[in-house]
Amino acid sequence: MKKIGFIGLGVMGLGMAANLLRKGFEVAVYNRTPGKADALLALGAAELESPAAVARAADVVITMISNDASIREVYWGENGVFAGARSGSTLIDSSTISPTLAKELASASEALGAVFLDAPVTGSKPAAEGGTLVFMVGGNKDRIIEVEDVLLAMGRKIIPMGQNGSGSIAKLAHNTIVGINVVALSEGMAIAASGGIDGSAFLELVQSGGAASKAAEMKGPKLLEGDFDVQFSLELMLKDLRLSSVLSDSLNVPTPLLEASKSLFQIGDSMGLGALDMSSVGQAYEQWIGRKLSGKA
Repeated sequence: MKKIGFIGLGVMGLGMAANLLRKGFEVAVYNRTPGKADALLALGAAELESPAAVARAADVVITMISNDASIREVYWGENGVFAGARSGSTLIDSSTISPTLAKELASASEALGAVFLDAPVTGSKPAAEGGTLVFMVGGNKDRIIEVEDVLLAMGRKIIPMGQNGSGSIAKLAHNTIVGINVVALSEGMAIAASGGIDGSAFLELVQSGGAASKAAEMKGPKLLEGDFDVQFSLELMLKDLRLSSVLSDSLNVPTPLLEASKSLFQIGDSMGLGALDMSSVGQAYEQWIGRKLSGKA
């Protein structure tokens, strides 16, 4: 069985690494913030001192990091992944990063005799914990097949997207839709609440008609209850929308809905909501209408 290295034990990475251990993989882990690995050590993980040490110990290295700058540090920094990566190994990044960076990582990996796959996921914290993530993967198709067992230990589906960078492009396009849907749900609930409609009744209508969506299913109850425990944070969605905006500009694609949604998430971030779940963007509407989206004053 392949030896796995896992770097980045945040909201998503912790659940992903735990599922690898439960499926019987030998897993070495590293996290920049101490203490995050404790639960995994109880499941049998080995904690190593650096990304380089993890890469030296692993056939497959998986990274789940928050942003481009942090990925550069983890891969190219002193004692980074590239300092320890073995020829023939597979390096998989499941973060949401720019397609340009994904291609840089692929080139640097190839120079070391390794193969890089950009494999971001859809599905937030519950899917990471439940092993039901969907991987959208850019890179060598034969190598994707070789690591199917690893990816399917953490998820339910793998969708090859094309050459390196295409996984990142697909994720940014996907999260553009997610961000727009969350804003659209909040706006519709704000209209209903302002008109005296009970939020629970309205959400039932949404889920029963043409407005039904995953956003309504997952975020509607959070908006009703004011429960903004993090599944996927507002600041990370804002980061993804900013990356998507840069990408769409480079592709010369007009994106008025993306830009409007990005502005709403920027407002939420300026309100101090960045560390909360992305559904907390609905609090901006509550401030504007002077009542809860649940319909309560």
